[in-house]
Amino acid sequence: MPAVFLKDRSLLFVSGAEAQSFLQNLITTDITALGPDEARPGALLTPQGKILFDFMIWQDGDGYMIETDAGQRDGLLKRLTMYKLRAAVTLSPSTEEGVTVSWDEGAEGVRESQGARDSRFAKAGVTLTRRAGRHGDGAEVLYDALRISHGIVTSGSDFALQDAFPHDVLMDFNGGLSFRKGCYVGQEVVSRMHHRGTARRRVVTVSAATALPGTGTEITAAGKPVGTLGSVEGGNGLAIVRIDRAGAAMAAGTPLLAGDTPVSLVLPAWSGLVFPASADEASA
Repeated sequence: MPAVFLKDRSLLFVSGAEAQSFLQNLITTDITALGPDEARPGALLTPQGKILFDFMIWQDGDGYMIETDAGQRDGLLKRLTMYKLRAAVTLSPSTEEGVTVSWDEGAEGVRESQGARDSRFAKAGVTLTRRAGRHGDGAEVLYDALRISHGIVTSGSDFALQDAFPHDVLMDFNGGLSFRKGCYVGQEVVSRMHHRGTARRRVVTVSAATALPGTGTEITAAGKPVGTLGSVEGGNGLAIVRIDRAGAAMAAGTPLLAGDTPVSLVLPAWSGLVFPASADEASA
């Protein structure tokens, strides 16, 4: 069972009598639906519905643990503190730094004592757990390869904060975006996008017969932009693309290129999404 320590992850602990309602009214995740030992993705959005901070969240005793990129933690803490006002909530950085992820695709499950089960990987049929601190020495490239193969993105490597909507990164499919709970910051925009079916940018896995060019390389069809490469490992990678443009190119037999490298694009099977073959189909 690989166990990889992610040194660039940090943790915040949210506790207090009103911790649940405080978070429920702010973030995209329906935390009242969090199962025992379950970690779900989430985001704090801008009023325009774009991702300001992204994270994983799970129950920890009487409170909630929020795992985010180390570079985001202080900013997220400051923003949450702005919303706190007089709520009976305590916000505190965890004393533990980094997070260990463990998984075993061939086993029936990973022992609950090994952490909270990541709902994103569960959608892809992989039991992966997350827990605070260092509990393994596996190479981080193993985790990146697992993410890439299952279409699971991370901010920084795969998309820029304040540039992506939750739908762009499949949060409407991976348990990180609720359309049933009450209002939260940015909720009106993402709800409208969802119910009108206007999401066009989506995560895809990218493959090539040779090594892919670097992160940030533009993907094109007939010289027109389709998307941008994110995480890359050899001939495999992730990208966020306009699926209407990519679908039309594939239907017409137009080659897709990352720089000068021919590539194939596949939507993650767990999303249930398919490429529209025409503009009419995309708007249907």
